[in-house]
Amino acid sequence: MKFFHISDLHIGKQLNGYSLQKVQEAAFGQILACAARERPDAFLICGDIYDKSVPSAESFAVFDRFLTELSQQNPGMEILIISGNHDSPERLSYGSAFLERHHIHIAAAAPSEETQHLQQVTLCDEWGPVHFYLFPFIRPGHVRRLLGETGPLSYTEAFGGVLARERIEESERNVLLAHQFFVREGQAPATSDSETAVLLAGGLDQIDASLLEPFDYAALGHLHGPQRAGKEQWRYCGSPCQYSLSEERQQKSVAMVTLREKGSAPEIALLPLRTDPPVRRYSGSFEEICAAARERIRETGGGRVPDFAGITLTDPEEPPDLREQLEGLFERILEIRLDRRSLETAYEQEEEGTETLSALDAFAQFYEMVRQSPLSGKQRRIMERVIREAEEGERS
Repeated sequence: MKFFHISDLHIGKQLNGYSLQKVQEAAFGQILACAARERPDAFLICGDIYDKSVPSAESFAVFDRFLTELSQQNPGMEILIISGNHDSPERLSYGSAFLERHHIHIAAAAPSEETQHLQQVTLCDEWGPVHFYLFPFIRPGHVRRLLGETGPLSYTEAFGGVLARERIEESERNVLLAHQFFVREGQAPATSDSETAVLLAGGLDQIDASLLEPFDYAALGHLHGPQRAGKEQWRYCGSPCQYSLSEERQQKSVAMVTLREKGSAPEIALLPLRTDPPVRRYSGSFEEICAAARERIRETGGGRVPDFAGITLTDPEEPPDLREQLEGLFERILEIRLDRRSLETAYEQEEEGTETLSALDAFAQFYEMVRQSPLSGKQRRIMERVIREAEEGERS
């Protein structure tokens, strides 16, 4: 039994105001090429299909095109989808009965009634059945009534309580699809800036990974970096694209899993995906960064640097018209930072020969310390006018 495992598509996501649609569609094209080459029996999508609970019409269209092409080039392949914390269960489940007749199975909400259970899809190969359990994202409040609880419920208790209602035949092969934050023996997996905002402070959303023991493979979503959750067969596949500067060095991939007879370890191959253009950090003096940008422009064939760029300057003083000059070289600037150590050294030197700062310079220093980015030329001119008008008002 061979299947693909992907998650955290976040269709419709923007990176600091820049659309990622073309980047995502390019990644989906690579995934489609991998599926056409490898011909998996099943395709698992483990949550966060969309970046917002109310996706745009274009986001729906992007996912529809992806599913349509995936189904057409792999007729008979089963596609299994669960919701993530970014998804709206109502919107994701729309048309699910129709889609199931076309080998697309969607589990958008956890069981809520005593008669309901996790959606299960069973496929067979020469070694017998493989049971896929589709466990959509839950919070404890989603299942408190189902479990007959009236008091506080932890994420581990909620997740474990739902699993305990299932009759899992452990003598056969079982695969779980889940979108949660699993921790093995107190060791939390690595996180990226792009998902840190949705993880609860103090680790309140952590789930004990020992609950995954009944499964021959756990196909996990929620974290954007490919990694295991304690055991090799409990795996976060990661997002298909880079969604923050902290993911610069992450090799995005599709997890291709092959299950053979019960008791044998699953074979896991990571098929690499390329983010184009990538997120990339540039650090150095203004001249060094400009030189690196010109080299990158030569590599990409002209125009401006296409990367989603994070820029850190080490100059002791801000170059004039900094942002305007950098925007002439970089197409997508995510942030501009000044190295605080260089700034502090410069400020100390300035203090020796300067008794007071002008109102504009004082504001510029304050802005830089708070925003970690210098005033642009346009902002500086605006502040000059504001200060001048204030001073004229005081004199009149």
